[in-house]
Amino acid sequence: MNFRNQSARRHALVALLGTTMLATSPAYAQAAAEEEASSSDDIIVTAQKREENLQDVPISVQALGTKKLDQLGISNFNQYSQQLPSVSFQTSAPGSTTVYMRGVASGGDGNHSGSLPSVGVYLDEQPVTTIGGTLDVHIYDIARIESLAGPQGTLYGASSEAGTIRIITNKPSTAGFEGRVDGELNTVHKGGVGGKLEGMINAPISDSIAFRGVGFYQRDAGFIDNVLGSRSFLPTPGGITVNNAGFVKKNYNDTETYGGRAALKIDLNDNWTATPTVLYQEQKTHGSYGFDPSVGDLKVQHFFPEFGKDRYLQAALTIEGKLGNWDLTYAGAYLDRKRSSSSDYTDYAETYDNLYSSSGGIAGYFYFTDALGNTIDPRQKVLGSDHFKKLSQEFRIASPQDKRFRVVAGAFYQRQTNAIHQDYQVANLDPALSVNGIPGTLWLTQQHRVDRDYAAFGEASFDILDNLTLTAGGRVFKYDNSLIGFFGFGRNPAGPPYNGAGSSRTGVAGCFNSDGSTVRNNPAGTLLPPAVAGSPCTNLATFANGGLKPKSTTGDGFTHRLNLTWKPADKVLLYGTWSRGFRPGGINRRGTIPPYAPDYLTNFELGWKTTLADGKLRFNGAIYQQQWKSFQFSFLGQNSFTEIHNGPNARIRGIEVDATANLGALTLNAAAAYTDAKTRQNLCSVDDPTFTCSTGGNFIAAPKGTRLPVTPKFKVSGNARYSFPLGSSKGHVQAVVSHQSSASSDIRTAATQTGTGLTYSPAAQLGDLKAYTTASFSFGAEFGMFSVEAFIDNAFDERGQISRFAQCGACLRTYIVPITPRTIGLRVGSKF
Repeated sequence: MNFRNQSARRHALVALLGTTMLATSPAYAQAAAEEEASSSDDIIVTAQKREENLQDVPISVQALGTKKLDQLGISNFNQYSQQLPSVSFQTSAPGSTTVYMRGVASGGDGNHSGSLPSVGVYLDEQPVTTIGGTLDVHIYDIARIESLAGPQGTLYGASSEAGTIRIITNKPSTAGFEGRVDGELNTVHKGGVGGKLEGMINAPISDSIAFRGVGFYQRDAGFIDNVLGSRSFLPTPGGITVNNAGFVKKNYNDTETYGGRAALKIDLNDNWTATPTVLYQEQKTHGSYGFDPSVGDLKVQHFFPEFGKDRYLQAALTIEGKLGNWDLTYAGAYLDRKRSSSSDYTDYAETYDNLYSSSGGIAGYFYFTDALGNTIDPRQKVLGSDHFKKLSQEFRIASPQDKRFRVVAGAFYQRQTNAIHQDYQVANLDPALSVNGIPGTLWLTQQHRVDRDYAAFGEASFDILDNLTLTAGGRVFKYDNSLIGFFGFGRNPAGPPYNGAGSSRTGVAGCFNSDGSTVRNNPAGTLLPPAVAGSPCTNLATFANGGLKPKSTTGDGFTHRLNLTWKPADKVLLYGTWSRGFRPGGINRRGTIPPYAPDYLTNFELGWKTTLADGKLRFNGAIYQQQWKSFQFSFLGQNSFTEIHNGPNARIRGIEVDATANLGALTLNAAAAYTDAKTRQNLCSVDDPTFTCSTGGNFIAAPKGTRLPVTPKFKVSGNARYSFPLGSSKGHVQAVVSHQSSASSDIRTAATQTGTGLTYSPAAQLGDLKAYTTASFSFGAEFGMFSVEAFIDNAFDERGQISRFAQCGACLRTYIVPITPRTIGLRVGSKF
């Protein structure tokens, strides 16, 4: 994009924003002010597990209410995260998203055998954070989304080290029957046609029972094309050339999402209420969500079918009541999530064919032959699945909120598991060179992971003066995480050539015999049966007393929060906080690498909340410094196998602000964050407690002062909405603008290339996430019970970059996951 076009777009944007600031008649200004009153009314949140006015909560909280979510047309995580400047994320496809807050990001997260998330996500009272990342819950009929920045370890625990996002649904009501239906049709520039249909009903069943149900279907149009291409593999002459003619397709990456929620509210008596809920959602994806810039804008060349399916069901129960004048709450949930995928892995074959050219390419190095000894096509596809199960239980008690001394205390238990399956297939591979018993499988990961968390927590607040409050809280925790199973190549029982050059180090060669020896050291031994069904044997385990048990790591500790809140004047709140969060340690799926330890985040924060001009203006903000100790660092190591290590310490400084102005017919909202996140010691290629990286062939992978990846230094969002009379109806125009600066994709500036031993820069190879600005506009009207709105999202068709990734550690092809191109559409709705 040249400077002249950029300037023209900026002038157009300013002009369009200016139209939202036109004056209106005094009579209509009064009506508009009443219509938009909810923009300035008190916002009630439950961030501290009590109902409180947002302006009275002494932590950094942003809240998007029902009306704002509807006005912005938000239906998924990518959309609402644009309005939360402290939030950043990485994604490779819908349903595969890792969330970060306030720059607490080292990159490379989201692996099924990797670190637990550092940001917790809750649906009502229940955590829905899984080992594999964030659930992309469809946003419809949602009361509000709360974003709690900074460590929330006291009240929310292990996966809220850097912050918490809470999605609060609208609850059933016995007040009366109501419903709504909404639809949308849209078209994507350089892409296809999409849309959605959503509906809600609330129905009282009796004076004490009410039902609320939500259903939705959404189709996101594809906009990336799989174009014709070919690949050639060694040896030459006599090599193999393939093309992807059978998979060429326009608008390759479409997505379907459908499901629903159902809830009952049962008033057991005047003091007790039970709310059982069920959520079901299924998402089907097709194609690649990252494009290859070496092929062209919004284009890829892939050679195998690519698709995914993410289905989850959550059943939850919340019971609320009183014991005397104390509030009691029980919140329990069971989540079952199944995710499966098929991925093209041709880039790996292309890269390693070049790296192993001296051995006749990848086919020669890994002995890719059929049963007759003929060289075969070395391309791979990956069939993967994860089956997550999560059980959570919390019980808490809270003293009366109007007392000078107040407490919240409780106990928490959580058990989550993942059945991991990754099958790397090569067509026509000799069964003797395949993973034993699974013809055509070059590499298999078949593992079972269990993460358990136990905690007791409490916070107490004391009003030292009428306008001065001291809050102290703590959480005692214990975790127990384990991993068992198989990973690697097979082993030809007839002897060399074994499957792959790596067969002497991984796979069946490392499996345990009944006497505790391994196949590598005792080929004639008796293999123990596999601990995880579907694998040939077990090489990731601990041998003890003639049997195998999971590799495990345990730990315990204490996190705290200390807060002082001062209200020097009416509608003005100032606070200071010292808080700490943590993330548990875990097991590396490459069994020869030691477990990784927990990491801790300590936060020092000063904040303010102000309500001015008779409630028409809110201005909130916070300044903070965070110390991230021994941060967990994930990367693709030897043979593109994910490893997790503890890196150095990091220091993160920042400021975040948000403001809302209600000027009658015009409402304005803006939020911004500045984040300065850097390492405080060298990151070494091999773990070194001195961080000098100077012994045993070690070297500096990222020098002291390196900026942490993924999070932009500056992120800002704003929207303006202007309401006006349109005959007998009510009209509006709206503008939404978002901007974020650049960010690095990888923290490492030096790494060793597999196969050659040469040093290269992963950060330079992947490239930076470029800065971008987007603008969206809408115009609509309400006619009694009906509404209609025309909109244009990403109006100037910015190619904003969400993530950059490569399929393997040595792969040279970099993929860019973009925001959706310019989208034009129409929304209609009805309430009844």
